[in-house]
Amino acid sequence: MTTRSAFAPVTIAVAVGFALWFTTSLLTGRREPWDALAYWVIAYPAAILVCALLGYSYPERPWRWALVLFVSQFLAMCVRNGELGNLWPLGMALFAVIGLPGVFAAKVASRFSRSSGEETA
Repeated sequence: MTTRSAFAPVTIAVAVGFALWFTTSLLTGRREPWDALAYWVIAYPAAILVCALLGYSYPERPWRWALVLFVSQFLAMCVRNGELGNLWPLGMALFAVIGLPGVFAAKVASRFSRSSGEETA
């Protein structure tokens, strides 16, 4: 198995994380989009879907893509708010928890990628 560069999936995960956070913030007018229903109905499922797509496309250690995407949302929150804030450990913990379905989706999708690759090989 050849190791592919992580540059592309990391770039995609960072861009999607920032885009989802900023777009939801702008559309809802909320400083922190997770306070809006639109985050949980649109942005969060989109983030999980992107984690799955990245896991399928880049199946080696797929948990990384969810980690990068949700840490990017944390960083976008800090940029949007203009500060780290004194509750940042709580924010990081929450992003870690809500990132778990993304890790799961990426891992499951990576298994489909491997199994379809083994059948054609």
